[in-house]
Amino acid sequence: MSTAGQVIRCKAAVAWEAGKPLSIEEVEVAPPQKQEVRIKILFTSLCHTDVYYWECKGYTPLFPRILGHEASGIVESVGEGVTDLQPGDHVLPIFTGECKKCRHCLSEETNNMCDLLRINCDRGVMLADGKTRFSINGKPIYHFVGTSTFSQYTVVHEGQVAKINPTAPLDKVCPISCGICTGFGATVNVAKPRKGQTVAIFGLGAVGLAAAEGARVCGASRIIAVDLNPRRFEEAKKFGITEFVNPKDYNKPVQEVIVEMTGGGVDRSVECTGSVQAMISAFECVHDGWGVCVLVGVPKIDDAFKTHPLNLLSERTLKGAFYGNYKPVSDIPNFVNKYMNKELGIDMDKFITHSLPFADINKAFDYMLQGIGLRCLIHLDA
Repeated sequence: MSTAGQVIRCKAAVAWEAGKPLSIEEVEVAPPQKQEVRIKILFTSLCHTDVYYWECKGYTPLFPRILGHEASGIVESVGEGVTDLQPGDHVLPIFTGECKKCRHCLSEETNNMCDLLRINCDRGVMLADGKTRFSINGKPIYHFVGTSTFSQYTVVHEGQVAKINPTAPLDKVCPISCGICTGFGATVNVAKPRKGQTVAIFGLGAVGLAAAEGARVCGASRIIAVDLNPRRFEEAKKFGITEFVNPKDYNKPVQEVIVEMTGGGVDRSVECTGSVQAMISAFECVHDGWGVCVLVGVPKIDDAFKTHPLNLLSERTLKGAFYGNYKPVSDIPNFVNKYMNKELGIDMDKFITHSLPFADINKAFDYMLQGIGLRCLIHLDA
């Protein structure tokens, strides 16, 4: 029996207040409105961004809320005006979007800074009418970055939905919707190391290790990892890391350590922590004359980056990378196809270190807060 046009009741993990365990609730999910798609989420995983906004350290609190943005699922129904998606399509909801009409989407100078659908962590409603599609007993439940994948059904703007190959395993490709593309693309599309060059990766979470995979695929001769958690070092070897540096082991700035290790600095660095100090170190450890540093991590709202202007005048380049410089709707289907055809050189199994039923979603938060594992896959139908 079709559920199109009807309210769907399903389970969702609701964050009622900052830093408190999520509560599995029965929520009502309204039908999609104009330019919207309702998706049955089958798999989701936890990203650091979810944790940041759940903790609300330095951010505007907005509760009750359904978090989650790294996921895969199947289109259940579509709203008015949606022509490129239909029920049954296999999709990845994306936390940022592509309207294909604004100046950014049409520009050849940028890939994913859409005027309409770029990431907005403070907005908890849908664009069509300024209302939520989630409720409990008539009480609105706010959205998160337009995806809210910690729910068995969610409603997403069509410009934030990537239609993918239906033969792609939805559990394996789930992390592509955020972490894998963010890190891999930051290296391959933005840092662009040449074969034989040296690369430093700051942060060995899923994004950092995806960045390391990108360096390996590009043929880097040395991939130096910088992380404060020594437990991550052994696992990181599987991702092409050749050397490790723990800043705690030295009594001088880690950038100085890396400069000494490499005879002047690395050719490329990619920062994936969100720590301003790590950003400064990542920039100051690249070689003068040609070194390129790419910032990926999301800093706290009041943070400021400080370095001496001579570091720039010495012809080092500082760049930022957002979502790996991929267009969400246009590029991600091809990314998935390349993965399926073994053209990327990435093994998704290495990133998924834990798997849990939906009822145990709070364990995923525990794993991340303890620095255990990379991605925890959550089965919403289990």
